[in-house]
Amino acid sequence: MSAEVIATDYEGIVREGEALAALHEQIVVKVPMIKEGIKAIKYFTDKGIKTNCTLVFSPGQALLAAKAGATYVSPFIGRLDDISSDGVELIHKISEMYNYYGFSTEVLAASIRHTMHILQCVEAGADVATCPLDAILGLLNHPLTDSGLEKFLADYKKLNG
Repeated sequence: MSAEVIATDYEGIVREGEALAALHEQIVVKVPMIKEGIKAIKYFTDKGIKTNCTLVFSPGQALLAAKAGATYVSPFIGRLDDISSDGVELIHKISEMYNYYGFSTEVLAASIRHTMHILQCVEAGADVATCPLDAILGLLNHPLTDSGLEKFLADYKKLNG
């Protein structure tokens, strides 16, 4: 369960994050990718509080988050696509870097816009994703499934009336 801090200063981030983490053991404190946020992620990691470093748009930012001990890093792929950058390629670069260096930080693909984003992020090595329901439901669709089911039902009807 994710809970986001609003503060942007170190003391405020720590204060809000500790209060949020105290609400439930499954809370993951969502911290922005800023200098004070990285310092707070290191503090939370040392205290055993899970974190999600959010608003990540580059491999360098993902590296800092992992070095600070973030539980998750959230690259916003749809927002990168919006400015003619390749969001899925960022997922690939981060996953490759984390695997190479053995970081335990998981890649959480964020700002997913459609079904193909989900499939591309899986191929690029994302561990987790936040997705709109219509993109998830799109994974169910395939024309051969629909036509196969129609044929199966028609054959069944012929045999069983």
